[in-house]
Amino acid sequence: MSAPLTAPAVLDRVYLEVRCKLLDIAASLDRISRSEGAGTAEADPRMAQLLRGLEILGQGGTDRAEQIQMLFSDAYVPNWSRKN
Repeated sequence: MSAPLTAPAVLDRVYLEVRCKLLDIAASLDRISRSEGAGTAEADPRMAQLLRGLEILGQGGTDRAEQIQMLFSDAYVPNWSRKN
């Protein structure tokens, strides 16, 4: 088994892909802001979720993916698959 990559090696490997994704997100948010009805979109709860996701990305730590997954997940409902 090979040794895990160092942080600089991981950064070298993913930098351009992550940069591209960030640019794509920025462009999407710009399109929303420039579109007719931008004020309505900014009041949309989904927009609040997206912005909260960006806040999570800006935080340090090692569980950002988990936090964002939970942000966009529904709460667990016991017995959800049972018919009444």
